Amino acid sequence: MIRHICMFEFLDEAQGRTRAENVAITKAMLEALPSKIDWIRSSEVHLKSENAPEGNWDLVLISDFDSFEDLERYRVHPDHAAVGTFMRPVRRARACVDFEI
Repeated sequence: MIRHICMFEFLDEAQGRTRAENVAITKAMLEALPSKIDWIRSSEVHLKSENAPEGNWDLVLISDFDSFEDLERYRVHPDHAAVGTFMRPVRRARACVDFEI
């Protein structure tokens, strides 16, 4: 099993929307992926707590796949690519780690 964890930091304003609006749209798009991509074994999207210290990232995605091949299929899937296309102009940074569990 492969665990895929990505964290995102968003710009304060981008594409005519606030950070909170872009985070909410991204969360909804990511949460819709398991119903469209059946080789996602599990997926969670969490947002930074309002009480979190300054410097915390805005959103984390935690997903599981059976193999690195399935993770690669996910990476290039059109529905996942659409999320990336939306996110690129509204995010400040991305950090990711993939590991076997």
